[in-house]
Amino acid sequence: MLFKIFVFAITISLSQVYSRPSDAVRTTNLHLGDSTFIMPSKQNAEESSVLRELKETIQKQSNKIETLKNELSKSKGVTPSAGHAGGHGGPADVSKDGLIAYVTKPFYTITTKRIGWLGLFLCSLSMTAVIMNGFEHTLAKQLELAYFVPLLIGHGGNTGGQAVGTVLSALSAGIVTVKDAPKIVGKELLSGLLGGSILGAFVGLVAHFAMGISMHVSTVVFFTLPILSAIASTLGAIIPFACVAAGQDPSVIAGPAMTSFVDITGLLCYFLIANQIFSMFGIEM
Repeated sequence: MLFKIFVFAITISLSQVYSRPSDAVRTTNLHLGDSTFIMPSKQNAEESSVLRELKETIQKQSNKIETLKNELSKSKGVTPSAGHAGGHGGPADVSKDGLIAYVTKPFYTITTKRIGWLGLFLCSLSMTAVIMNGFEHTLAKQLELAYFVPLLIGHGGNTGGQAVGTVLSALSAGIVTVKDAPKIVGKELLSGLLGGSILGAFVGLVAHFAMGISMHVSTVVFFTLPILSAIASTLGAIIPFACVAAGQDPSVIAGPAMTSFVDITGLLCYFLIANQIFSMFGIEM
């Protein structure tokens, strides 16, 4: 009996040495005579300790990764304010706070923010009427030119709108800054020139052979589309960068400014090219 008590005491001591709190430790059974004592396995205790340390390491790494993700999202999502936008190349109201403010703002606040610029560009669009009036004698002698005025104005707006949207997306994502403006503007210029040349050849051929438009007017359209596309793409890339450099919100200004300038310059180029082409064909204006 004393021997059993002695063995039981040793078992309890060993259990306190090998066991650790909060660890699930496997045990082994010790059989002494008619009695059975439960003893913890040293190997299992060591494995449990290693697993706990591994879990702690993984948790620390996970916390570090989460912290880095938050810092990265803040650096991309938070853009500079209007007063400092020129140095970093981000529009003023494309941050998360700016987007939330847009959703919560009442409609009249949005209107008051936009109405001034819209009124300014509406006045500038009156220049199109001045241009049309200045080339009235050309339109009177070559009425076919008037057929393509809406087409050219619409195409200029579409081309410039694509450039504006692309540049604004790149600025808001922080992919480009004002320092990248020359590279982006040059790329958009060449893209517009190439696209306009392809579309100009197509429209010119269709206008002459399918619509019965005269050769000289079709030639005018052919030469106008590449120049108009290049102007629209270039302005669509320049204006957002210019707005950011000036500390203004390009999402409010870039679109209507591009449309106004492209309409004016597009019409002017159209009629100037028409006068040159008509002279080449020996047509007196």
